[in-house]
Amino acid sequence: MKWKNKPQAFDPCQLSIQTGRFVRCVGYSPTGTSVAFGYDNSIEIVNVSTGDTLYTLEGHTGDVNSVAFAPHGKTLASGSSDKTVKLWDAASGSQISSLEGHTDWVTSVSFAPDGKTLASGSYDKTVKLWDAASGSQISSLEGHTGYVNSVAFAPDGKTLASGSDDNTVKLWDSVSGSQKSSLEGHTRAVYSVAFAPDGKILASGSSDETVKLWDAASGSQMSSLEGHTGNVNSVVFAPDGKTLASGSDNKTVKLWDAASGSQMSSLEGHTHYVRSVAFAPDGKTLASGSMDKTVKLWDSASGLQMSSLEGHTSWVYSVAFDPDGKTLASGSRDETVKLWDAASGSQKSSLEGHTDW
Repeated sequence: MKWKNKPQAFDPCQLSIQTGRFVRCVGYSPTGTSVAFGYDNSIEIVNVSTGDTLYTLEGHTGDVNSVAFAPHGKTLASGSSDKTVKLWDAASGSQISSLEGHTDWVTSVSFAPDGKTLASGSYDKTVKLWDAASGSQISSLEGHTGYVNSVAFAPDGKTLASGSDDNTVKLWDSVSGSQKSSLEGHTRAVYSVAFAPDGKILASGSSDETVKLWDAASGSQMSSLEGHTGNVNSVVFAPDGKTLASGSDNKTVKLWDAASGSQMSSLEGHTHYVRSVAFAPDGKTLASGSMDKTVKLWDSASGLQMSSLEGHTSWVYSVAFDPDGKTLASGSRDETVKLWDAASGSQKSSLEGHTDW
């Protein structure tokens, strides 16, 4: 890729990365100096400051559905429709290992907080745990009877949650691989799971139009958050754990009190499905990405819209803040990744690229 600085009066996008492909997933390195994104069967790692492509990672033979950096930042994991998980050296871009064992698409990958274990969820109805250093399979967690859509580790790394098309959330002992509990209450597929920062509460979002809060220790349902009138695609806790955000096909983002389960506010402004939500590290700002081609920034205390970031020409599938909260990344079906100034939405610079193929 080649880039040039080109200031523009009303472009709040800092960086537009033209991939020539459908961007499905975006992930920042722990330091925030680079961003990885998956498109078709490749991954690119880009320097955030310069827009230079550091590495193009090739090896998958199917769409890359999920990417995740290890907490130490040295390793990148990718999950693909080619049924494999691959581990990459983030410093050199070389493939470390190809983790084979799934028999259908890999939908989600997540590292344990210590970076030693990797979890992958698949349409083959299993969750697999891998040794991140050797690439060997530690265990295959079987129990779901439908596609596994989402996996997430608890903050202490001891428990893993998985959400499935079988309408359940399952909690697993990440050391032994044994099932701790099956959380039943949803009446349709579970698309998203997220632990509160203290690990005591688990949230799940479902196509039954509800968000449910669960006691992570006992597996008992604490509350059912009702208000959405469409699939709940994404759930995320604020960094202090007091607030939960959910994005839905009913075009809204809702903020909930995590303790009481009461709705705090309904954030309206999107004109199409909301696919992804993310809090800034300080919890003051919430970002949402939608199929209306926009990213919106909201004041999480008041629920007021701060800005609407326009520039994508197709659906926005993924949003993520960098570790210091100053930059927001968005990935879209328009074949670009855009980096935005999270504080003001004002233009810093627009780095316009073109592909060389």
